[in-house]
Amino acid sequence: MHKVKINDKFQFGIDRDEQEILINGKPIDIDISDLRNNLSNVIYNNKSFNTELVEINKLEKFCVIKVNGNTYKVDVEDQFDQLLKQLGLDKLVLNKVAEIKAPMPGLVLDIKVAEGEEIKKGDNLLILEAMKMENILKSPADGIVNKILVKQGDKVEKSQLLIQFK
Repeated sequence: MHKVKINDKFQFGIDRDEQEILINGKPIDIDISDLRNNLSNVIYNNKSFNTELVEINKLEKFCVIKVNGNTYKVDVEDQFDQLLKQLGLDKLVLNKVAEIKAPMPGLVLDIKVAEGEEIKKGDNLLILEAMKMENILKSPADGIVNKILVKQGDKVEKSQLLIQFK
């Protein structure tokens, strides 16, 4: 069974056997016709709905769909996600970072973020010069910059704390 959450509000279980789709364990009568280019027509309870798949993110397990012009974000949990949650291991998957330390001694050439700024994985944080080479330190995960502990021109030692995240 998959758990589905729509717009972080409505949650229900979806399952499928050979002949039918089950929602919260009950069969539903639905007719889906694929049209073209991520467009479909769905008939449910004698009502017609035009749907469009706007975005699908397989890594984060969500999609964005439009139904009769209204946009919905649909998050999906499969049985493995549910098992990780039951075992308390789902928090390990988030890859949350608390701080960035200097990987080597060097000179802070430039700081690319500000305190309070929301950053994404891969964003440039700061430029550190070491052995006459510029090294761009990137964010290993999404987060919010809480405190910047160095300034441009500072000399730093290996493992010195540079940036803290919320």
